[in-house]
Amino acid sequence: MSFADKISMLMDRPGGDNAQKDDVPWWMRYAGRGLGTVGSFIAIILGLINCTGIILMNVSCLIAGVWQMLAGFIVIVCEAPCCCFFIDYVQTLSDRIETRPYWNKAALYIGLALPPFFMCFFSVSTWLGSGMIFGTGIIYGMMALGKKGSRDDMAAMAAGGSTPPGPAPQDHTVTLMEDPDVWRPN
Repeated sequence: MSFADKISMLMDRPGGDNAQKDDVPWWMRYAGRGLGTVGSFIAIILGLINCTGIILMNVSCLIAGVWQMLAGFIVIVCEAPCCCFFIDYVQTLSDRIETRPYWNKAALYIGLALPPFFMCFFSVSTWLGSGMIFGTGIIYGMMALGKKGSRDDMAAMAAGGSTPPGPAPQDHTVTLMEDPDVWRPN
């Protein structure tokens, strides 16, 4: 594959949205991708700084720094493969991860971000670097939850029923605080 083919393949990537992204707001998709890209660069740099803990004979901070750099590289491969176009397998891996549901990406990013916290808890570079990867996982988790229901849908679910098709009837005598299933002594 030539260099020009790789560049054209990278340019075609943003248009390849699948059906699961139709109900997600555009700003949330860009927030997840942007925080993942910027946060992974920062995680790699701060992981390198975290590795200087070996000077103080703190081996757990060294391992946390290496883990954080590895996690940053994995996130940047998934979110911005154009940053690693010199590696052949990156585009196919990114395409494969892009077809997965959002909750898979959320679980992957949160799972990658948590171990450095437990290894080197009191390091600011761990909190900032892995925290950004964790935040990316949280955004993808919110994207997996989907859109919030309308007020009528939530009121119907709170009342114990289901939403009828069409416009909801307006009953002004019952509020959301009154629950007919709860017995109250008179």
